[in-house]
Amino acid sequence: MEKRENEKLYNLRHSAAHLAAQAVLELYPTTKLTIGPVKDEGFFYDFKMDKTLSEEDLPIIEQKMHELAKQDFKIVGKEISKEEAKKLFKDNPYKLEIINDVEDPISIYTQGNFVDLCKGGHVNSTSEIKYFKLTAVSGSYWRADKTKDALQRIYGIAFETQNDLEKYLQRLEDAKLYDHRKIGKQLDLFSFHDEAAGFPFFHDKGLRIYNKLIEFSRYLQSTDYSEVKTPLIMNEKLWKISGHYDNYKNNMYFTTIDEEANCIKPMNCPGGIMVYNEKPHSYRELPLRMAEFGFVHRHELSGVLHGLFRVRGFTQDDAHIFCTEAQLLQEVEGVINFARKLYGKFGFEKVKMAIATRPEKSIGTKEGWDFATEALKKALTNQGYEFRIKEGEGAFYGPKVEMLIEDAMGRDWQCGTVQIDFFLPQNFKQEYIDSDQSRKVPVMIHRAIYGSLERFMGIVLEHYKGKLPFWLSPVQVRILTITQDQQAYGKEIFEQLSKNGIYVELDDSNDKISAKVRDAQLAKIPWMFVVGKKEQESKTITLRHSDGQQEADLTLDALIARAKELMKF
Repeated sequence: MEKRENEKLYNLRHSAAHLAAQAVLELYPTTKLTIGPVKDEGFFYDFKMDKTLSEEDLPIIEQKMHELAKQDFKIVGKEISKEEAKKLFKDNPYKLEIINDVEDPISIYTQGNFVDLCKGGHVNSTSEIKYFKLTAVSGSYWRADKTKDALQRIYGIAFETQNDLEKYLQRLEDAKLYDHRKIGKQLDLFSFHDEAAGFPFFHDKGLRIYNKLIEFSRYLQSTDYSEVKTPLIMNEKLWKISGHYDNYKNNMYFTTIDEEANCIKPMNCPGGIMVYNEKPHSYRELPLRMAEFGFVHRHELSGVLHGLFRVRGFTQDDAHIFCTEAQLLQEVEGVINFARKLYGKFGFEKVKMAIATRPEKSIGTKEGWDFATEALKKALTNQGYEFRIKEGEGAFYGPKVEMLIEDAMGRDWQCGTVQIDFFLPQNFKQEYIDSDQSRKVPVMIHRAIYGSLERFMGIVLEHYKGKLPFWLSPVQVRILTITQDQQAYGKEIFEQLSKNGIYVELDDSNDKISAKVRDAQLAKIPWMFVVGKKEQESKTITLRHSDGQQEADLTLDALIARAKELMKF
């Protein structure tokens, strides 16, 4: 959560994280505290504990938090020297490591007998922390490094009013009810297996949805982008040049080929750059827009794996745009407009934008950063978007736009990014010949709108609660015969629909029509073609919609024409 966006709520949640840590220490005195930041969906705190926590422990910790909150401890911050801080936290190796990494003075906050390293901000007293809930417990690692100590993480949420808390908790219940993992099993879309932890198995129907996502994106970019495919495995030298080796080594998979170390790609950009560098380029060729639906692998910690939302192998709808500085604004505007069209197709009309700016550690000149950041701001303004600034949260190689979509349950999902890159074009010696015959380095834009196809598919399943629109449904029509006498007519309809590219199933079982309708509704199929004796004799169809509405005496040709209209992008 951006502190500047809602400072009061940020401070409340920050204080709630400290309160949770204080409660854990009271209940389990041998615990070592690590860190407890505020996130977009609340807060968490990581602990090194002798006890293994479970969901059953959360109400106990919660109760202790309420007891402490009522004691009205004043929350007071002050600065102390590094030496004082080391003495204060002498028994906590995690805090000592943090202290060693920062400069004097050290900022701490106290409440009662509880003290923690912290820069603030906070509410004034624990009594202001009233409306909160601990939501989950999971495993983690110190500083997200699986080679370091295993920790336990407690997640929580806090709000300013009871009403806000109740609304959020209702959203959690809705989310459980329409969890994409539950929908995936119910509709036979995908599965997960211990033999390939973190890697989804897409079944026939799930793959139809996955492929339709790619098909729609290809349709939108068909006139403006070329499409490439780059290798899954490339020599580690490439990743050292790109900087990914230094920054992502612990999240990368390696293999040895001909006694040389190779990496299974965690990102697609170096491959796209190699395609660009295959031949010389003139300014006349720019902008060069290169798309790739690239399959990447990243080693995620087992504790954070979560259905399609967090996997170890996934497909990014990447594009890399190489352009001149003069073309930068127009290209960013084009990407923003592309995103509007893509998200709108899924009913995501509310898109929140943020611009992440230059961090403390970065490459490139101030002038270059200012130019790129202003281009992002102007592009969003020209496209009619308001945006917030996330100071210092850009990548070290350039500023970026982050796109958050709001689903039907009011949840925000960060999916799309538009990233300006000063680093890779220089490192890979990319060039183009300008009009004056001079050699110049192109500007590089990284673009992903779905972000991850797998994650976006999970978001869409929950957004629609499994009832996907006709064009995206893995089964669009199910034919329901009332008696066995209509089997031949049902098969005739099935064949015609299949020939016209419509996903169709035929239920010619002996079940009663009421049972067939119920099964089709549970399968969340948008259209049911009911055919009985009357329909067979008149060569018509009764169309039953998933909401129960019916249309009688329709011809197959008319229904095929209507279906094709619904399938258009």
